[in-house]
Amino acid sequence: MIACCERFERVTGDANDVGRLGGEIDGSAWAMNLEAGQRFPDLDLPDHTGRPRRLSELAGGDPVALLFSRGWWCPKEQRHLREVTALQNEFEVAYARIVVVSIDAPEVQSAFRAGLGARFAFLSDSERRWLERLDLLEETDTLHRPYRPTGFTLHPDLTVHRSYDGFWYWGRPTMEDLRQDMRAISRVVREDFQR
Repeated sequence: MIACCERFERVTGDANDVGRLGGEIDGSAWAMNLEAGQRFPDLDLPDHTGRPRRLSELAGGDPVALLFSRGWWCPKEQRHLREVTALQNEFEVAYARIVVVSIDAPEVQSAFRAGLGARFAFLSDSERRWLERLDLLEETDTLHRPYRPTGFTLHPDLTVHRSYDGFWYWGRPTMEDLRQDMRAISRVVREDFQR
């Protein structure tokens, strides 16, 4: 699990005061609580076509695999997203969604998405509006200031089921992890999952 309240605890000394919305206290930024059981923020970012979108709209009442990516230029991201793209057919027939967020501009995301053969949405945070609020900065890359590779599986209402810290490649969700998480979420949210 990602301990997103650590930064807030360092600022205030009390991790129990962590809120969902993030913000500032006495001029110091603090992160949102992105742990299992908490509601993920309803991101509002342009997609790969430049159209403004909300995460809840993209979820459309279905479970979501939300993946934060360094960007198209990272060979680890290219490798992982090729695997995710191979899984998109299963997600589509199982009524589940995949959403990728990166700092790449929409036109770059669109080209990367086309090269992958992906049909799922990419959201662009090129202005890095959510990066610090989510406390997901990849701190070792001071040139690009990208997102730290992180994955979340979400219920349709954006409640976090599980999180994956992908700083090291093996920390990212495997395709089997995503399948199992989608099965577990679907079992809870689909009344007719088991007859």
